[in-house]
Amino acid sequence: MSEKKYSKKHEWVLLNGESATVGISKHATEMLGDIVFVELPEKGKSLNKDEKAAVVESTKAASDVFTPVSGEILENNQPIVDDPSNVNKDPENNGWFFKIKIKNKSEMDSLMSPSDYEKFKKDNPN
Repeated sequence: MSEKKYSKKHEWVLLNGESATVGISKHATEMLGDIVFVELPEKGKSLNKDEKAAVVESTKAASDVFTPVSGEILENNQPIVDDPSNVNKDPENNGWFFKIKIKNKSEMDSLMSPSDYEKFKKDNPN
């Protein structure tokens, strides 16, 4: 099984062969509060690492979601558009945002392991 990796912008990536699932971390949802709107990237769209991929709006703020890896969008998670609260309920499983066909797997090396992410959150509380 592949290990989940995290970006400094609080996205997570779970590699599965040539593709990966991307979402926002539980920590991100706690900072945002109740999510009321989600906009996802279109299937087939090509994105570069750290490019804006999606938008989330909460009762507190609007925030961009960036892709931690480059590639082509294979699928997006329509249930979180229909009911954005699904992101708050299960951000690191059923609340995923999109699946992407990875262009360059070495980009995964720049992301943090779960333990490194825990340390990052403690060192950067905001």
